[in-house]
Amino acid sequence: MAQHTPPSPRICPACDGFASAAVTLGGRDTRSHLRTITAHCPACNGLGTVPARRVREGARA
Repeated sequence: MAQHTPPSPRICPACDGFASAAVTLGGRDTRSHLRTITAHCPACNGLGTVPARRVREGARA
């Protein structure tokens, strides 16, 4: 019997699935750790995927 494969996740086209990145601010703090901030993709809000488009009934594909 054939196995059903789940559909592949819809990867965000803006960030290619890498939704969050640590960006260094330059310099170090008093404990010699790099100061970083986390930047999230504005298109997918840091999820890395986009929701599936819903097909309207009667719409052309």
